[in-house]
Amino acid sequence: MRVDWPTLDVLTPEERGDLLATQPENQWFERKSLSVGVEVFAKALIGLANAEGGLVVVGVSNGTLQDLSHSDRRINELRRAPQTHCSPPPRVHFHALEAQMNDKRFELLAAEVLPGSTLHETTGGECYLRTGDSTSKLSATQREELAYDRGAAQYEARPMTGVHAADLDTDQLADFRSALGSALDDERLLHARSLLTQDGTVNIAGYLLLAPEPGILMPHAHVRVLRYASTNPGTGSRQTLMEDGDVRIEGPIPRVISQATELLESWVPKRRALRRDGRFGPVDLVPRDAWLEGLVNAVVHRSYSMAGDHIRVSIFPDRIEVESPGRFPGIVDLNRPTQIPRYARNPRIARVCNDLGFTQEKGEGIKRIFDEMAAYGLVEPQYQQTSGSVRLTLLGVTRITPAVAATLPTGAERALQSLRAARRPMGTGDIAEAIGLARPATLKALKALRGLGEVDWHGKSPKDPRATWALPDSRDLL
Repeated sequence: MRVDWPTLDVLTPEERGDLLATQPENQWFERKSLSVGVEVFAKALIGLANAEGGLVVVGVSNGTLQDLSHSDRRINELRRAPQTHCSPPPRVHFHALEAQMNDKRFELLAAEVLPGSTLHETTGGECYLRTGDSTSKLSATQREELAYDRGAAQYEARPMTGVHAADLDTDQLADFRSALGSALDDERLLHARSLLTQDGTVNIAGYLLLAPEPGILMPHAHVRVLRYASTNPGTGSRQTLMEDGDVRIEGPIPRVISQATELLESWVPKRRALRRDGRFGPVDLVPRDAWLEGLVNAVVHRSYSMAGDHIRVSIFPDRIEVESPGRFPGIVDLNRPTQIPRYARNPRIARVCNDLGFTQEKGEGIKRIFDEMAAYGLVEPQYQQTSGSVRLTLLGVTRITPAVAATLPTGAERALQSLRAARRPMGTGDIAEAIGLARPATLKALKALRGLGEVDWHGKSPKDPRATWALPDSRDLL
């Protein structure tokens, strides 16, 4: 069971006590002891406000509850923390919370933090971000980049003029209420996830999640699934798009994810491999959990403010590509994709998709994609960033064995992955730039790969400045 205010509000004191004492902390829930300092408490509020919002409960320590009923001064200090220790003050709703453990009653303090509309920091200028189950201090560079990205992140909070709770899809609302296990009425339910403005207008996030047909006002908010007959999409008369291979999926986000998943399950090509039952037979080209995570990430984290583009999922005989509008937030290093910190461009959409079970709450989506591909024995996923989009490529190509990889020079595997992602010949300098190595080190890695037959060299002489490296023409990618 999740820990949030709608859930706690309807539980009995006994149920609250058990839940708060045992539930692990996550992206949206943090517990603090009665002795927590106001500065530390303020950092927790800031971290949540800069991320996706959440709940901080004071009076829980090491699986036991602590009573605040005789700590009026302490409670008042904590309630003032947003104004006294945060700049600007985050939006926080405080609730007195009654819980019970071992037949004893306790009064706790719950701070319900809403996603911030701007960047928040301490009055001393320190900035924090909630990632997974921890709150991290950002460097000066990260803070600047987060401040830049934060403006775009709040597009989902803008009101959809003229749209109110009564205009939303009743079935989607029912599914949402069931997922939360809440008896709240529609307006309180939507307010609990910051999907309504203060005057009761549905915001963009609420509209995309729960409107019957969001495409009426936001025609770019859809997923287009494309299936090709060849590894090269081609152009014009040579285009290899299959006759029935172009489907546009529209509707509220939960329906889009479900229908796109169903279509991909029927379209993803198969390859012959050892199955989990110990027999050889047809299995998905790439693991379902990898492409599904990529699809959900694209829908949840795309830039909906980019009205001229949509999400594309392209299925080729040798790979799956997922491209979504909007770049990664500034606080990323594409050379270390598994270390990209969790940052939701659309925190409200991300929270509701977690409520509905489409996402997990560990902030490990990218790492999970890498783990699934590795478990399948396939090469690492490839992330590429253009001026306005992010593309994830999942290749159905087996990776070099660990024993062989251990003998290769630094950067060899990355050089091979770069060629696979580019799907065209590349010069030594281009590859060096792509993998972040000096040219001599890159050349050494490429020569080692050539010796294994993993790449071919094409040039007129050893010093040909126009020489290129490419994957072997005869390589069977399936």
